[in-house]
Amino acid sequence: MDYFNYSRRPASVVHVGGVPLGGNFPVRVQSMANVSTMDTEACVGQALRIVAAGGEYVRFTTQGVREAENLKSINAALRAAGCMVPLVADVHFNPKVAEVAASYAEKVRINPGNYVDPARTFKQLEYTDEEYAGELQKLRSRFIPFLEICKANHTAVRIGVNHGSLSDRIMSRYGDTPEGMVESCMEFLRICVEQRFMDAVVSIKASNTVVMVKTVRLLDAAMRKEGMSFPLHLGVTEAGDGEDGRIKSAFGIGALMMDGLGDTIRVSLSEEPECEIPVAKKLVDYVSALAGHLYIPGKMAGGFDYLSPVRRATHAVRDIGGSHVPVVISSRIDASCGFDEAFRPDYLYVGKHLPAGRDSRVGYIVDADVWDGGEGTYPAFNAKQLMFVGACRSSLKFLFVSYMELTEEVCACLKAFPEIVVVAQSNHPYRMGECRALAHQLMCEGITSPLVFFQHYAENVLEDFQLKAAADMGALVVDGFCDGIFLHNQGSLSPCSVDATAFGILQAARVRVSKTEYISCPGCGRTLFDLQATIARVKAATSHLKGLKIGIMGCIVNGPGEMADADYGYVGAGRGRVTLYRRKECIEKNIPEEEAVERLLRLIREDEACAAEGAAE
Repeated sequence: MDYFNYSRRPASVVHVGGVPLGGNFPVRVQSMANVSTMDTEACVGQALRIVAAGGEYVRFTTQGVREAENLKSINAALRAAGCMVPLVADVHFNPKVAEVAASYAEKVRINPGNYVDPARTFKQLEYTDEEYAGELQKLRSRFIPFLEICKANHTAVRIGVNHGSLSDRIMSRYGDTPEGMVESCMEFLRICVEQRFMDAVVSIKASNTVVMVKTVRLLDAAMRKEGMSFPLHLGVTEAGDGEDGRIKSAFGIGALMMDGLGDTIRVSLSEEPECEIPVAKKLVDYVSALAGHLYIPGKMAGGFDYLSPVRRATHAVRDIGGSHVPVVISSRIDASCGFDEAFRPDYLYVGKHLPAGRDSRVGYIVDADVWDGGEGTYPAFNAKQLMFVGACRSSLKFLFVSYMELTEEVCACLKAFPEIVVVAQSNHPYRMGECRALAHQLMCEGITSPLVFFQHYAENVLEDFQLKAAADMGALVVDGFCDGIFLHNQGSLSPCSVDATAFGILQAARVRVSKTEYISCPGCGRTLFDLQATIARVKAATSHLKGLKIGIMGCIVNGPGEMADADYGYVGAGRGRVTLYRRKECIEKNIPEEEAVERLLRLIREDEACAAEGAAE
């Protein structure tokens, strides 16, 4: 991998029915049905809609042997309809189900966290080295026969680790860490290599985008260290719906794809499965277009750790840099445009036209050649105006500069005037790579000026803007370089929607909270309540609670784990039944679905009252 230049990670080819992945094949897109796998007609109808949207694989939950066996009927009905899409069985908890599914599906996904190990209990267990080795031998005794069945049926396997379902055994040795997630994968991959089974795909997912990105990077490094090149399946679990789900998915998946990682992706939205496909295709098309770009001659700074990055050390200039959360800068062509109070930017770039009526809560950035020193206004320079920087009396100055403009003269200016905030801009097709190069050059020069990223677009469709901006910013934030974000769009989108996207990206990265966060799964055949309607009801009742994290999960498979850092959880417990959590603690079990949302709100209100009473004392 070239850190500053885009190229696809070399991966081995895996045969999944008639649609292979990895190697030089395009990045494949897929989705998962959310109807009962026992309802053949509904499954076939949904699969056809996914394929019509451009999906290349369709996954079905197989929670039992009956569901696994019914894949035969689903497969036959699809082939009779002229649809040859490969089917993927999704298996948890029961190796026998995986063995049955391998006869009827082109690929079987198993979860290392519960394939042999019992369901996660969140208890601190202790294993001696002998006991741990014994558990690994038990894993081998169940996994190798499954691989033999897959070989006989030409069935591919996905080793799919989820952050929310690491086994207690892995937790005992590694804790709830990226290293534990990677080892959970590697245990199974080593057996695949030993058994010469190469039709394996691997995935590591999390609802926390930063955890997901860092862990996939670690997995790729671990595989390379052991001579493996299995294809990668990418996805952010429980991303949610609407713009939040799109931004969060593009941030996490995009950050990895920009580095050439990923051979198949699934964008998990709490919507109808076919809605996921166009979003995934847009991401793939956007990143794939980077191939063959003009070379970027970047130099990595000493001490930077790609596998475990930390925030770049900067000094604070007013509220930018240092330990401050990243700021949001916006622009307004029409000065009369107001703000959405929930997403009011910190600074507003107005070029040469300072509006007469100004908001005192916002700082105004004005081109240096017309800046008059007015209160609450700050000058913006470009690389050709360095000779004027020293004469300008302002506690905060902005310098718009590209990587290729970062000359010795510019670096000397930044060292001489610590009140400058660097605004990185790029017209390069691979803007992320050029912005990275600029950040590293600052580090190489020992410059600690805060760094804001200016990203410009010309989009008329909000979804397109959100996906591109989130994908471009993902790795820059994860790598620790972002002290601020400045999104500018020359299309027809409203300025408020552009501002909301900037805040949404920072929230997806969990570096700045501006609204309630919802961790909601996309639903599948295990979901026994109306997930989309429930999400809408919960959002309507709680969206004013800024900073609160609420998990809305269709079933117990990943629920308690993926929402472990959520303040409250709403988890399907059975048909028409829901269990409520406060963080990891189960509060109420098996509540009738019709009462569950109100009981959740009551729990939140009671906790708020207790907190207020405690504060008063």
